[in-house]
Amino acid sequence: MALLRFSALFIALLRVLAVFAAESEPLTDADASKEKAQLPDASSLGVKVRTSFPQSEIFGVKLVNGQPTQAILQFSNPDTTPINVAFIGGSLWAPDPKTKGETSMIVRNITSTRYNVQIPAEGEESINYSFATELHPQELRLNLVTVLTTDKGAIYTLNAYNETVSIVEPDASFFDLQLIFLYLLLLVMFAGSCLFIYNTWITTLFPQKRKGGKGGERAKRSSGGSKKVDPSDQVAVVGADGPAVTSGAKAYDESWIPEHHINRPEAKRLKSGGGRPKSRGKPE
Repeated sequence: MALLRFSALFIALLRVLAVFAAESEPLTDADASKEKAQLPDASSLGVKVRTSFPQSEIFGVKLVNGQPTQAILQFSNPDTTPINVAFIGGSLWAPDPKTKGETSMIVRNITSTRYNVQIPAEGEESINYSFATELHPQELRLNLVTVLTTDKGAIYTLNAYNETVSIVEPDASFFDLQLIFLYLLLLVMFAGSCLFIYNTWITTLFPQKRKGGKGGERAKRSSGGSKKVDPSDQVAVVGADGPAVTSGAKAYDESWIPEHHINRPEAKRLKSGGGRPKSRGKPE
């Protein structure tokens, strides 16, 4: 019995969602009215619902992309029999460009949630309903619909909300990790581009300095400035890169040459005699 009851509620929900389903061709107000005419309306029961958004602002309801939007549906049942809230669902609508805004077309269905909450006779009950959106910032019409059931098994629909809302993006924070990573990536790319431009074009505009000096400067750097050269012993030598100064008659500086390369030991020579050396003979 419970399975049959749930199946009937599920079929009723499918019929309600068919009103807001987006197929290959957009669903218009005329199509929705035709489908709703096949479903019993809860106005004969006297049940009333009032929907509020705790996070709404003075300028209207804003649906923030990626963040759950909370709606509070407060039901009042003046009837002497209890009523059950089976499902709550809805959709977002936009003006139809084909009719220049005279009719509306569905943009997106929103989450349908099963509740099975009983509203006592001549009592009230509040239900929290949450949903989320991911759309481009724009203004749309939000339509919320509830499916009600009675103890006798009758199924009714009740329109809970039908007003214009704004789709907005979440506020950007400076401490957002995604933004910080994006800033670092852009900074590294900018620094790499500047370094590439500097090494490719800027450095070619400035001539590089020659490392070698001229004449006495090279000799002074090679000797480390430790040995002083007598000016009287300096001899001017003209080379390919200009005049140079050397010590004495030599065209190079001996201060950096190791001493054992300069003062080489001379080989001893044997004195040659007038004849062959006499061999020792036997004594006569």
